[in-house]
Amino acid sequence: MAEIQTQQEIKVSGKNHESPEEFSLGEEILFLLAKIAGIILVFLLVFTFLFGLCRNLDASMGPSVKDGDLVMFYRLDKSYIARDTLVLEFKGQKQVRRVVATAGDTVDITEEGLLVNGALQQEPEIYTPTQRYENGAEFPLTLNEGEVFVLGDSRVNATDSRIYGAVKVKDTLGKVMTVLRRRNI
Repeated sequence: MAEIQTQQEIKVSGKNHESPEEFSLGEEILFLLAKIAGIILVFLLVFTFLFGLCRNLDASMGPSVKDGDLVMFYRLDKSYIARDTLVLEFKGQKQVRRVVATAGDTVDITEEGLLVNGALQQEPEIYTPTQRYENGAEFPLTLNEGEVFVLGDSRVNATDSRIYGAVKVKDTLGKVMTVLRRRNI
């Protein structure tokens, strides 16, 4: 009887036994392609609705964000505070700008520099003076609910809120998470 059990065990565990769950090569390739398509679909959905990527095309945010840098931003967080960096679109071009004032703040630009709520702003990472443009927003400017005032870090010749005024938060694309340096590494 022990001999019969041993022979049955050999038949079950032998190489001649085929499982009905084995796939053919074609089925395995199709399964692999389906997995790859699923990963690509998840990646596209994440970078369409949750995150965004854009290439900075101007020097208005130098030296913190340089021309040519790749900027990754989070689309769902639009609760900005002063010092946040955001991405917005102006005349069909994406811009990276820094928030200097939020809803309820009064912004003025005088010979002294940038004033927010009457206080001169100390901005140690800004190396050029903040000046008004002849054609552009009228100052002092009080921001309404749902608006932010943005400036480029390189204040000379930057296209920012001094030109187009306050920006509606709903029109921004999102808050910058990281900058990937593409030049001068």
